[in-house]
Parts: sequence; C-alpha cells; structure tokens
Amino acid sequence: MTDPSEPTRYAFEYPDAAGYPDGMGTLSQDQTGLIDEVIDDPHAPAFDFYLVNNEKTRIYEAIVGDNEIAGLPYNVVDDDRLVLLATSVFPEFRKQGIATELIRRVLDDVRAQGKTVTIMCPIVRTFIEHNPQYADLIDPKHPGVLRGSHRS
Repeated sequence: MTDPSEPTRYAFEYPDAAGYPDGMGTLSQDQTGLIDEVIDDPHAPAFDFYLVNNEKTRIYEAIVGDNEIAGLPYNVVDDDRLVLLATSVFPEFRKQGIATELIRRVLDDVRAQGKTVTIMCPIVRTFIEHNPQYADLIDPKHPGVLRGSHRS
C-alpha cells in the first residue's frame, strides 16, 4: 500500500486561503487510504451505484439502493466553477474502487456542465494526476491544493 520510496505521495500544499499557517495540511488515515485506492487500485467498483448531485446540500452522492455509500461535497463559487472539498467513502465500501469511480463521474458531470474546478481534496488531485484527461477542468487561476514536497 504505502511506498516509502514515494515521499510526495501524501504531501500536498494548500493555498493560504485554506487556513493552514504553513500551507500544509495533515492527511487523515482515511484520506491516505483513498489516495492509495486511486493510485494502486483504479478498477471499476465491485457493484454499481448511481450518482446524485444534491444541489441543496451541495454534495455529489454515490447511492446504492436507498443508501449513500460515498460523497463529494462542493461549493459553488460562480456560474462556471465548483470547489471540490473532500472525497469520503463509508468504511465498509472502501478498497472497492468507489472513490475512483465517484471522482470520475463527478468530473464527467462538471465537464458536461462546462464548468471548471478548484480542488481542495487531495484525493481528487491525485486522481487527476493519474488521469490527465481531466486536467483541463482545473481552473487555471484557482487550482486549489497542489502536490507538494514532503516536509518533516
């Protein structure tokens, strides 16, 4: 899972507006697990889910049956840009490709709407780095979190 030869795998730099005094944020164990999934296990999910853009709560939801299994909250900045905040997958659905497919479907929806994104979620940033066909969706003036060098 974790490869010590990749010191920047979990290192990200946040814009000053994110509120981290040193520009760095510490990733949770859940976040590093989802980054591992996006990098190491990009297969299709074991079961299908449908994507709902809940505009009232501003969350893209992955739904199976009547249950939300994952989500990606966002903020609307203006008519043509979303800020993607944080990918989350309920523990029992992790390591099944759900995060990867959720992000792919969200970005496909953003593209279909003709919008760009500012990325505050390191999992989305990692996904795009490994799927460069989505790089054009990143707002050039407001890219959000960037891959950083590891700081001790």
